[in-house]
Amino acid sequence: MREKIIKLFPFINQMSGYRLSYLRWDMLAGATLAFYAIPTSMAYAGLAGLPPETGIYCYLFAGLLYFILGTSRQLAIGPTSAISIVVASSVGVLAGSDPVKAMMLASLTALMMAGFFLVAWLIRLSSLISFISDTILIGFKAGAAMVIASTQLPKFFGIPGEGSSFFDRIWHLISRLGETRQAVLIFGLVAFTLLLAGNYFFKGKPISLVIVIGSILLISFTGIGQLGLAVVGEIPRGIPLPGLQFTLDPADLNNIFFLAMACFFLSYVESISAARAIARDHGYEVDPRQELLALGGANLAAALGHGYAVAGGLSQSRVNDKAGAKSLVSLLFTSLILGIILLFLTGLFKNLPHVILAVIVLDAVIGLIDLKELKHLFRVSRSEFWVALVTILAVMVLGVLQGIVIAVILSILTILKKTATPHVAVLGVVPGTKSLSDITRHPDNVLIDKVLILRPEESILYFNTNHIREDIRKIMEAYKGHTELVILDLSSANFVDVAGARFILQFEEDLKKKGIMLRIVDALGNVRDMLRAEGLEKAIGHISRRISLHDVLEDFQSGRLITDVTQPELSLAPG
Repeated sequence: MREKIIKLFPFINQMSGYRLSYLRWDMLAGATLAFYAIPTSMAYAGLAGLPPETGIYCYLFAGLLYFILGTSRQLAIGPTSAISIVVASSVGVLAGSDPVKAMMLASLTALMMAGFFLVAWLIRLSSLISFISDTILIGFKAGAAMVIASTQLPKFFGIPGEGSSFFDRIWHLISRLGETRQAVLIFGLVAFTLLLAGNYFFKGKPISLVIVIGSILLISFTGIGQLGLAVVGEIPRGIPLPGLQFTLDPADLNNIFFLAMACFFLSYVESISAARAIARDHGYEVDPRQELLALGGANLAAALGHGYAVAGGLSQSRVNDKAGAKSLVSLLFTSLILGIILLFLTGLFKNLPHVILAVIVLDAVIGLIDLKELKHLFRVSRSEFWVALVTILAVMVLGVLQGIVIAVILSILTILKKTATPHVAVLGVVPGTKSLSDITRHPDNVLIDKVLILRPEESILYFNTNHIREDIRKIMEAYKGHTELVILDLSSANFVDVAGARFILQFEEDLKKKGIMLRIVDALGNVRDMLRAEGLEKAIGHISRRISLHDVLEDFQSGRLITDVTQPELSLAPG
């Protein structure tokens, strides 16, 4: 019972081994994360079309429940750029110009996400989400970065942003460049340059907060504010009381269902990727299933705290990690500092220019475009490169929500294509050894006289049996002559269904008519069970886990393998 409780609430185990020497580092990391979170979360909230304080509420409450349920020691929970743009793409349309309804819809989305996370935890869905490939994520993040950038660029020029898609917004910006406010553009470019330089020379430091403070001071104590720079204005003082304040009709629930599904998917993938990357650096493991429950709790806290969808973002988690966080206690200090700021210091941010928030968002999304990885894909796997490129274009042309759907479909199609068209290897002896490998990859391998060894390199299933049959037919034609034995190596076939087993049985009957024996080697237990159930043992004898490929070859070459060859028609001489 105790083990189940500790597994459900990992903080018990973390705190039982907590050292007093960790406290200083967790306090420092918590303070650093808080100062990073203030401008970043406000910028992301603006990106989502919500009041700036909403982003701070997310950090304030979500980290508290993640502290109790999470298995990562450094993951920082808050709004992210990708989730913010997804929220903006739907909530903005549904709420129209009503900010109160937008807030309710955003919070309700987080609440619905919490429900999805709970269901996913109960049915152990973490393994299914792993089917989404890194290639798809590379394309999705790059496409989302382009979409996010298109929403922020107009703020750089002091022009109102319009348009429902990436290309609409870019065209609108180009057509109105003549209306550019030079003061806004110069202010934004200088801030952006300073932010890039600061991040380069002072990695891990809250440079964005320095930029924010500097811009507020300039607006407050100089005449720059008179040049047309729009500011955030007053932020509500105080900590909101947790609770649900939804007055929505069923149509709203229906409208945000798929939005919540998309955010659920994004939140988990972003979070588990960041958590695993950091855990790998520190030599510990995260529990993918428990993370579903932890993220559900974090989104529940965000919803009750008048925030919106949250995730464990890599950038904020790296800030927490690099600042020296030893445990999730750092999140408690982050919430404490943010609470103090909301109670006493909100007035300091009323003169924060909107262009500075755009600068922070643009700086953050630059990291989503991984050109190095795209170049690597182009070099090592042209097909995966095109999958990533199609995902980028789908997000840019169709929108972020639709892009997620395309990404999921592409992931599934990529897996199905690989499984539907497996390579059938012809094995030969590696010169100077007793090992066997594919002669397609190693043409200097030596074929064994009178024996053809075939290895399908995927599971044998109803939808790929025709492809395997055709490949084997071509192989048999290529090696015409005197063949007495075909060995089917099933070591790479993790599963064989009924259709696959019947295909192998038919293959045996076809070979028998030509006077050729078939033997099965290295089949897994579940594969052996299926082959036996379809009667293959009656045709070729016992399919044993104890008999290896070399055993069959040795028996054949020594004459111990019983044959019934009457009409030798094939040989292994390449034709």
